[in-house]
Amino acid sequence: MTVYTTTASPLGELMLVGELRPAGVALTALSIAGGKGAGAQSDWVEDQAPFVSVLDQLDGYFAGQRTRFELDYAVGGSEFRRRVWQALDDIPYGRTVTYGDIAARVGAPRAAMRAVGAAIGANPVLIVRPCHRVIGANGRLTGYAGGIDRKRQLLELEHAG
Repeated sequence: MTVYTTTASPLGELMLVGELRPAGVALTALSIAGGKGAGAQSDWVEDQAPFVSVLDQLDGYFAGQRTRFELDYAVGGSEFRRRVWQALDDIPYGRTVTYGDIAARVGAPRAAMRAVGAAIGANPVLIVRPCHRVIGANGRLTGYAGGIDRKRQLLELEHAG
C-alpha cells in the first residue's frame, strides 16, 4: 500500500511517499511543493505515522544536527540510474562534486554526461539523496527539481563548498 504525508520545512511543504512493509515504510519519493513530482494520487492513503522516523531525521537535518540519513528506500530505476544514485549517496555532507565527478565515479564516458545529468535529475528522493550537492564544472548551481534557490538553501545549511 502506498502511503504519504506532508510536512512543513524551511524549504516549504515537503511530500513524503512510501510503500508499507512489515518492517516499516520504504521511502519512494520526497518532493517539494511546487516542484517536480509533488502531488498525491487518488489511490494513496494519507498517514503520517509510518513516516515518524523519516520526519525526525529531516528535523535533525534542518536543525544542523544530522549529516546522514538512515532510511529504507523502495525506488526503481535502471541499473545505470541506481549506480548514479549510489554515487549521490556517497557525497559527504558539506561537500559538492561536479557532474563530471559523478560520471567518473560510475565509469560513464564523457559522451554519457547527458545520461548522468538525466539520472541525477530523476532522483525521486530529494534532500535525503543529496543531488543538491552536484554542481556545474564552473562552480555554478545548475538544475534542481526543487529549484535553484532551494538548492542554494540546502548547500548553505550544509556550509558546502
